[in-house]
Amino acid sequence: MESWIEQKAESLPDQPGVYVYKDAGGRPIYVGKAKSLKQRVRSYFQDSRPIDVKRERMLEAARDLEWIVVDSEKEAVVLENNLIKQFKPRYNVLLRDDKTYPYVKLTVAERFPRVYVTRRLKKDGSLYFGPFFPARLAYRLTDLIHRSFRIPSCYVDLTRFHPRPCLQYYIKRCLGPCTEGLTTPEIYAERVRQVRMLLEGRVNDLARDLRVRMEEASCSERYEEAARLRDQIRVVEEIRERQKMAAARGDDVDIFGFHQEGPLVAVNLFHLRSGRVVDRREFFWEDLEAFDAPEFFSSLLKQLYLDQQTLPAEIHVPLDFEDREMLEQFLSEKSGGHVRIFTPQAGPKRSMAELVARNACHSFDRRFRTLKPALADVLGNLSEALDLPRPPKRIEAFDISHIQGTDIVASMVVWEDGAMKRCDYRKFILKTVPHNDDFASMREVVGRRYRRLLEEKKRFPDLILIDGGVGQLHAGAEALESLPVINQPMASIAKKEEILYVLGREDEPVVLDRHSPALHLIQQIRDEAHRFAVAFHRQRRTRRSLTSDLTKIPGIGDRTAQKLLSHFGNIEAMRSLSADELCQVVKPAQARAIQQYLAESNG
Repeated sequence: MESWIEQKAESLPDQPGVYVYKDAGGRPIYVGKAKSLKQRVRSYFQDSRPIDVKRERMLEAARDLEWIVVDSEKEAVVLENNLIKQFKPRYNVLLRDDKTYPYVKLTVAERFPRVYVTRRLKKDGSLYFGPFFPARLAYRLTDLIHRSFRIPSCYVDLTRFHPRPCLQYYIKRCLGPCTEGLTTPEIYAERVRQVRMLLEGRVNDLARDLRVRMEEASCSERYEEAARLRDQIRVVEEIRERQKMAAARGDDVDIFGFHQEGPLVAVNLFHLRSGRVVDRREFFWEDLEAFDAPEFFSSLLKQLYLDQQTLPAEIHVPLDFEDREMLEQFLSEKSGGHVRIFTPQAGPKRSMAELVARNACHSFDRRFRTLKPALADVLGNLSEALDLPRPPKRIEAFDISHIQGTDIVASMVVWEDGAMKRCDYRKFILKTVPHNDDFASMREVVGRRYRRLLEEKKRFPDLILIDGGVGQLHAGAEALESLPVINQPMASIAKKEEILYVLGREDEPVVLDRHSPALHLIQQIRDEAHRFAVAFHRQRRTRRSLTSDLTKIPGIGDRTAQKLLSHFGNIEAMRSLSADELCQVVKPAQARAIQQYLAESNG
């Protein structure tokens, strides 16, 4: 007997499009594309089709079928990819690793544009340059822009002036547009124009422009300005020489290798740029019960490359797949040059493919055979995920603890060089927040901590970690800005979802794989901050309860009760004390009153 979906499949048009299977709750569980919707969907129900466990389970769960007709198979590929990324259907191959390579973003829509490293492309009026392989190149380039052109990457509100500039101005890494009188819109705009030329690769034009300006400054006896321009010319010429060397080395190639055992799959992707291996990516799947390698690589390549602006000349895959030629043609049109997708059969390219496959096997062992990853690898992955300028050596984490707004306390724990550093832990009793307000509490604690570090001229941590969501993150950032402390790496981790928010790109939350060692490190530090805060809160609450018991004794106030508890520890210890022993802290009359009260309460 035909199912409802089989009957519906008969009504599909014989045109290209995307089909979506949905479960009983209306959630998409599989998205596919087809040159002919009618033929493709009907094939799911043909008895002659080979047994496919994944397909059978998907059809058992499916309760509805929808489709979207498009003009061409290429449009179907793009729509399929967008729907998979949007709905993350259960039976599709999903790119678990959401990491993308960074771009340098120039915010030309702002009055005073800034440069940032970002992993998300948005239609916000900014210019994006990249991607950069490896990721550290993007940070090196922005650092060069800070030092040579003094265009910042800060998050200060530049729509208004501030009383004084931050440290970046004083160490000559920013022109100081945040403070009136330090620069002018014209000077700033000229520097931005030069930065744009650098990012666009117009280094010859930039070098020529800087040389003319240097000669003008020298003729006008503005020797300091001429010296600065001379230094900029040297940097630009060095970049130009590197570009020439890279162009002579060879093509850009991406090489895939994989290792699979049952539902577990590890994939390695090597990036060759100008003939050199410049970076490697690892991907892992744990639930591919019916692994279909051709379908797997077809889906993986679409998710990786359809949204990319810059594409390699060659993509080497371990095996052929059904729509390889169509995808190859699509990517070629997108890049404006020929993009080849093929499986090397012999020679150096085949040897390189085998090397990548062996690395995928090693990645599989490290991930699924519970081999402990090296700390340097964990910190490297963490710095890439959070866009940190370098792997962190010291992390300071904050948490707030209270019960219905009473006894509000906070904790700060420290992770340094691979271990928790307990001697640097700090406890905070809130002074300015009388009621339950986590944001105000975080603002006070972060402000107090780093105001003291500034006064003592001590080194700031490589990362500040906040236990909470975007609100707590912004509260901590406001405290730093008021000091002022700018460009301090800061992130927060939301408890239930385990989503990381990074200051400056809060709209791009970081979702790490639940098995990621980098996530485990963050969770370990967050949990320790929470444990320390709760323990301190419990201690305060217990002491307050004991204090309130002691203040019931005539002649014993809050201050005397605190002295007694500080000296003797607890009420039980005080029951066995003589009057003379109690008189070490209180007067004889008070000692007698205490003994009488404790004797009555014990009886």
